[in-house]
Amino acid sequence: MIRKLMGCIRQYKRDSILTPVFVTIEVLLEVLIPFLMADLIDNGIEKSNMDYIVKLGIVLIVFAMLSLLFGALSGRYAARAATGFARNLRHDMFYNVQDFSFSNIDKFSTASIVTRLTTDVSNVQNVYMMLIRVAIRSPVMLIFSLIMAFSINHKLSLIFIAVAPILAVGLYIIMRHAHPIFERVFHTYDKLNNVVQENLRGIRVVKSFVREEHENEKFKAVSGSIYKDFSSAEKTLAFNMPLMQFSMYSCMLLISWFGAKFIVGGSMSTGQLMSLISYAMQILMSLMMFSMVFVMLTISRASAERIVEILNEKSDLCNPESPIYEIPDGSIEFKDVEFSYSPTQENPSLKDINLKISSGQTVGIIGGTGSSKSSLVQLIPRLYDATKGQVLVGGIDVRNIDLKTLRSHVAMVLQKNVLFSGTIKDNLRWGDPNASDEELVRVCRLAQADEFIRSFPNGYDTHIEQGGTNVSGGQKQRICIARALLSHPKILIFDDSTSAVDTRTDALIRHAMLDEIPDTTKIIIAQRISSIQDADMIVVMNNGCIDAVGTHDQLLKSNDIYREVYESQTKGGGSDEAAESKAV
Repeated sequence: MIRKLMGCIRQYKRDSILTPVFVTIEVLLEVLIPFLMADLIDNGIEKSNMDYIVKLGIVLIVFAMLSLLFGALSGRYAARAATGFARNLRHDMFYNVQDFSFSNIDKFSTASIVTRLTTDVSNVQNVYMMLIRVAIRSPVMLIFSLIMAFSINHKLSLIFIAVAPILAVGLYIIMRHAHPIFERVFHTYDKLNNVVQENLRGIRVVKSFVREEHENEKFKAVSGSIYKDFSSAEKTLAFNMPLMQFSMYSCMLLISWFGAKFIVGGSMSTGQLMSLISYAMQILMSLMMFSMVFVMLTISRASAERIVEILNEKSDLCNPESPIYEIPDGSIEFKDVEFSYSPTQENPSLKDINLKISSGQTVGIIGGTGSSKSSLVQLIPRLYDATKGQVLVGGIDVRNIDLKTLRSHVAMVLQKNVLFSGTIKDNLRWGDPNASDEELVRVCRLAQADEFIRSFPNGYDTHIEQGGTNVSGGQKQRICIARALLSHPKILIFDDSTSAVDTRTDALIRHAMLDEIPDTTKIIIAQRISSIQDADMIVVMNNGCIDAVGTHDQLLKSNDIYREVYESQTKGGGSDEAAESKAV
């Protein structure tokens, strides 16, 4: 774990090295000041030697100013190193997430990834700053102060050695009890973020069903759980300060008591006692700083482990050693395909799939909810890999094709597509960053989106709010269809992507596709028979298997599922819900 995190320091190694160097010089100067003060008292003040007082006073001022300067430099470089380290952590995590397959993403919730990129990184950033500054300052000051204290009076200095085991045992007990609680807290943070995300995304649904009170209770329950765990952890960590104060004051009392006896006995001077008391303060302060680092390490350890989980996660969809960069055509073939979302899944989502689609064909897929229609098409661009069998595109196994090449030739339009913050032009150019304005207009006309876009005051420069909340569901789907067309795919997949548009617009889109992109293989997943009845081939899915394949007329005669769906839509009121229930 430590090696993985250290790999994110990179260009900030210089700052990370200079910080301890400056801290060491600062501490060395601070440790010398009490020694000079003792000399000032014994040889200057007690002997009334004004020249010696002035001379040593100037030296003390110079040491104090230099200590201040190196302290400021250490703070500056520590801040740069820590913030840079956090920046690299976020960069590496985010870029690694971009390479995740769908199965990798399924392991982590969205809320969990957001928490790791924000709260967890902030915790690790804070502890890193403490490690390169405070964690260096503390042991260096402890060692130097002990050396100076032993040089003054080794008998009194043994008091510090006696206190060390008490502190060590106490800190170990505190860490052992606090760490599991913090691990639990950060998992609860994921739940809290999830509750907030769901509420904000579905705020219209919450208000329409008057469920504000229910959402408040959900938030209160999760927030209360965090409060309870944090309170428990903080109660454990609260023992840290009393333990440190007990050790500090015990040392001070013992040094004062025995030091006074040594002065009376003549084996120690007043200046030496004052110097020893100063070193006692420095030693105990260094121990207190060490305990602070200890507490931060306890808190951030769980965060570090969660960050490394993301960094270590490798995509299970990788390019082959010698990938193929050319796809000859848009033909598709499934050979004895079986697919499961999880290795532990007993019943595969897809089984015994054998299907051949010629390049340029229009294929309709219909089936009830849960029949694995979407799972089938997601194997084509390798969003998932088939558990068994082969999926071929252009006659080539998709696992032998370069991932970027494959996905640039397979465009998917989902039922719940996402629009990003920016103008309509910005969103369209996701399909082709270099597309001209004329090309944008052309694909929008094909997708029946040009008319409503021009009705906006700013036309194609209209700003889309986050998630596309300022356009309707049908408008959003048509913009997404245009975006997919702009990528000039060899395979175009519509996953129930016209569910929010009326039947007339749906028909216009389909006819435009036939006329304008005849060589593109088009796969249409739909619940409406009218959306696929003119397809060259229709696939009926049922319980993860292909129940039947044929044209509209053939399936009406030979397939009960298809016929029941057709009749429910043409004679039973056209209810999609009724159709789905019959299809199952």
